[in-house]
Amino acid sequence: MPPRPVVPADDLYARLEVAADASFETIEIAWRALLKRHHPDIAGVEALDLAKRINVAHDWLSDPGLRERYDQERVRRNGHHVRPSAAWRPSTVQPSRPVHRHVVDPATALRRFLDRVGRLNQDELDRLSVAETNSIAFVASIHRFLTPERQAAVDAVEAQVRARLRPTDWAQAPIRDAILAAAHELVLGGFLDDNLAEPSRGRARDRLMRGWEAAIDQPRYGPNTRIVRRFLERVSNLGEAGLTTMVRASGRARIPADPWPRGLDPEEDDGLRVSSALAGRDAVAAAEAELARLDRTPARRADRLLRRTAHAFVLRHGFTAGEFAALIGPWRAATGDPGTGRGGDPMPGPVVRRR
Repeated sequence: MPPRPVVPADDLYARLEVAADASFETIEIAWRALLKRHHPDIAGVEALDLAKRINVAHDWLSDPGLRERYDQERVRRNGHHVRPSAAWRPSTVQPSRPVHRHVVDPATALRRFLDRVGRLNQDELDRLSVAETNSIAFVASIHRFLTPERQAAVDAVEAQVRARLRPTDWAQAPIRDAILAAAHELVLGGFLDDNLAEPSRGRARDRLMRGWEAAIDQPRYGPNTRIVRRFLERVSNLGEAGLTTMVRASGRARIPADPWPRGLDPEEDDGLRVSSALAGRDAVAAAEAELARLDRTPARRADRLLRRTAHAFVLRHGFTAGEFAALIGPWRAATGDPGTGRGGDPMPGPVVRRR
């Protein structure tokens, strides 16, 4: 068995000009961009040593096992710990399966996208407001590796997006960042194609388009929008007594994280995650006045129970009858509603997706 490689002593992150929490895709782009700039065929023989160091940095930081070893040694040497983001690890979620679409040239695709931004309705804007926006940091991390022409294209599309949004919508970071991430995919697609191999390229596209695709042309609360709307109407009339009953019916144990039905996953089904988050936010808003009348601890518990019940209604089609009944137990105790958003209706049979 060959000996384990010695951990490099220099700062590999500085060598690639990236942050210590850089994503796997950022590492790849930085390596390719710097190697092109400092390759001996371009920068002369004197750049050979630097090119080798760039390759060494990439070898260590692009391999999860080697990067973990390097980070641990870096912490030991520096005497302090900077917690790296989990974003650098290659995602275990595979890019979405390729869909055969009619090929549209980039200029036409961008024009259609900007036109759609100008026609966003309130439900879509609200869904964008709870979208995942981590992807915007990816573009910021690779900005220094773009040519002046590509940087100008990024600046131009950002200005065009801003011109099509109301100032109040532009001011909301989740809405702004989710739209800009999709715009960046359209203007930087060629650059990413050249600098990322699969599956990294597919992951980068999915991250950039994730918020936009989860919000556009979708019902406000997903496939169960009708019964979620009924639930929210009932929440607005629940009253302080109803909230108190929910809190008492939930017992004293800590309320666990909201479960997902088998066959569904918040990482893969981001549209449903957005629906759940939006329904939970709307449920709390509908009961805002009554929540304000409760003491702090019951109010926090009631807030949590409303969000959990909204989550159950949004994903009602995926839970078994027993799972769904357990999730809405406190709600049913307060309202008599068996799961339709109204009281006194018979419990409907669940539609369950199984693999």
